Amino acid sequence: MLAAALATAALATTTGATIQAADAAPAALPSYCVAADPYVDLHDCDLRGIDLSHRNLHGANLRGANLAHADLHGANLWEVNLREANLIHADLAGANLFDANFTDAHVVGANLTGARLMDANLTGANLTDTDLTDTDLTRATLSRADLERTEFARATLTNADLTEANVHGTGFAQANLTGATTTGWKTNFFTVFRGATWTDGRTCKGFSQGACD
Repeated sequence: MLAAALATAALATTTGATIQAADAAPAALPSYCVAADPYVDLHDCDLRGIDLSHRNLHGANLRGANLAHADLHGANLWEVNLREANLIHADLAGANLFDANFTDAHVVGANLTGARLMDANLTGANLTDTDLTDTDLTRATLSRADLERTEFARATLTNADLTEANVHGTGFAQANLTGATTTGWKTNFFTVFRGATWTDGRTCKGFSQGACD
């Protein structure tokens, strides 16, 4: 039950007040931050710096929530709605983000190392300077995403959609891009493909920058 998963978390509301869920039933939360079973609705809530590490938040509605600097590492965020959420410098390392919705989210400088993002929707998301080393993005949608200086070292991007994504200075060293769609994406000389598996299955040479050679 998701309300139970939040039982020890401090929920900072948009009023600036802090509510300990251990001391208050879900009904005592403000109407815009209601924790309900089996899903939790925290849309537009101010949750800056909250510790939800290893929590079960399957299917939670966090649309528009402020999760800047939040600790979500190892959390179960399967099918979570993070559309337009603020995840700047959040820690999502090792999180389960299967089929999560990050459309137009702000994920600048976040840590998603080792996260599972299979079938996730990151359309139009801003992931500038974010670390996605060793992540699984199989079939993920990253169309029109801002991936400038994002790190995808050893990431799995099999059949991912990177249409019109900005990959200036992005690192794809040893990443697997087999079957990925890269139509209209924007690369520059600093985009690194060293040792990556290209969309057609060939391996990019050790000095590949700007394109897979």
